[in-house]
Amino acid sequence: MATKLRLLDSMPCHTQQVNSASSPSPEPPQPGDPSPEPPRPGDPSPDHAEGNSPSIAKLALLREYISSNEPDKQDHQACGGVSLNSENSVSGDSGNYDSTIGDTLHGDFELSQHLGAQLKLLPMNDQIRELQTIIRDKTASRGDFMFSADRLIRLVVEEGLNQLPYKECTVTTPTGYKYEGVKFEKGNCGVSIMRSGEAMEQGLRDCCRSIRIGKILIQSDEETQRAKVYYAKFPPDIYRRKVLLMYPILSTGNTVIEAVKVLIEHGVQPSVIIVLSLFSTPHGAKSIIQEFPEITILTTEVHPVAPTHFGQKYFGTD
Repeated sequence: MATKLRLLDSMPCHTQQVNSASSPSPEPPQPGDPSPEPPRPGDPSPDHAEGNSPSIAKLALLREYISSNEPDKQDHQACGGVSLNSENSVSGDSGNYDSTIGDTLHGDFELSQHLGAQLKLLPMNDQIRELQTIIRDKTASRGDFMFSADRLIRLVVEEGLNQLPYKECTVTTPTGYKYEGVKFEKGNCGVSIMRSGEAMEQGLRDCCRSIRIGKILIQSDEETQRAKVYYAKFPPDIYRRKVLLMYPILSTGNTVIEAVKVLIEHGVQPSVIIVLSLFSTPHGAKSIIQEFPEITILTTEVHPVAPTHFGQKYFGTD
């Protein structure tokens, strides 16, 4: 069956590849074969598509179609929108998306380099990116929001526990084999900054069932608009413990700065404090580390716009 040429094919390069792949080269003439008769004037042009060879008419029309379009536009439409004439050309949608992600990751890297080892970012992957997207999406249901937030919290808590000190130990397996492993050193605790920080408590308890958790309530003063401590309760020996300070959104950093000051008043050194956060702004992270250069901040993303609706949506007060 003859294959007709569609001039307005949306992917002409694919059509050309398929046709050329399905059209084998004609067999060479054998000795003794009669010579083909030359075409006579007025004879119709043969349809080589029926003979399983490229059609002269098809190639001519294809050349005319290609020449009638701009090269960049033609290349952009063919092959899924990727330009064939320039190695630097990218499609509109995917280019913008890749550029946005690249700019974000590049900004995170630059800020991390500027602030040194005190700012730690979770390695980015598609799973974390999806959770961040759902949390930021204003159309996400509260159920989806909480499910994604709890998953992201668990990832941050797990990495936070990885920052705590371990010591080597030897255990015996059921088969009597001696296994060289590690275990937590004692003397750790969590502190949540109420109210949004309480969303991270369950994630910490899921990983450390017996860990002690303190609380701090800090709110902005109505007159001065400065962060003010209204309530604080810690384990009595917190000055001897390493502290996981939990606060999901670091916007200005003022709340965390005030919380760290309260911990210092109770004998806790900034060098043993690890701030667990889901999202941070560059200003928030920079303010905290400039105030306390020995503190450690662990987060999933540093972005100029933080999802400040987190606490309200998580607890259903939005």
